[in-house]
Amino acid sequence: MQRLRIRFNRGEEVKFISHLDIMRLWQRALNRAGVPLAYSEGFNPHPRMSLAAPLALGVTSEAELMDIVLSRWSSPHSFTESVSRQLPRGIAIRQVYNIAPTLPSLQSQVRYAEYAVGLKTEKSQQDVESTITSLLAKGHLPWQHQRDTGPRHYDLRALIEDLWLIDWHSGYCNIGMKLRCDSNGSGRPEQVATALGFEQYPESIHRTKLILYTS
Repeated sequence: MQRLRIRFNRGEEVKFISHLDIMRLWQRALNRAGVPLAYSEGFNPHPRMSLAAPLALGVTSEAELMDIVLSRWSSPHSFTESVSRQLPRGIAIRQVYNIAPTLPSLQSQVRYAEYAVGLKTEKSQQDVESTITSLLAKGHLPWQHQRDTGPRHYDLRALIEDLWLIDWHSGYCNIGMKLRCDSNGSGRPEQVATALGFEQYPESIHRTKLILYTS
């Protein structure tokens, strides 16, 4: 058995494809490339492949991570060459490398996600920076999110690790966000933007990094 970790981009062309469809897309590409996927045991075997953290619809990324298990060895270089030819526009492999099969699941290792969030604004650069500083100074930020099953109440501040202004020009700014992303909760960039006082939904949300717990 061999375990590979794949880092890949998700561009504009595929930003509205669901998590389930992304997994199906990858499985088809791997099968067409002749990759010897390993399968789970049991009554309904499924390929041993998993994404680190599902990406919300409409969000692009340069930092997606996926683990797959192969039934026989394949070099990362030949894997990249053969699979890249089967992937659609909007998905591009950035890196493939071997990891120990005994490592914990990829999902359990994710701790934070970083984003670049583009927002329309009439605020000055100083006002944006002041708003960020003010939010980070808060000890708590009670929040409510409406779900199909009803409202969910939680502390949004606990999901925010850091915020910073990437760039600003008249009418537009990019804000960097480092948000928690683990089994205890995941910060949503559009909610943080609302908490910062931006009334319009972000023009763009781009995931730039996934940070794993390595200790």
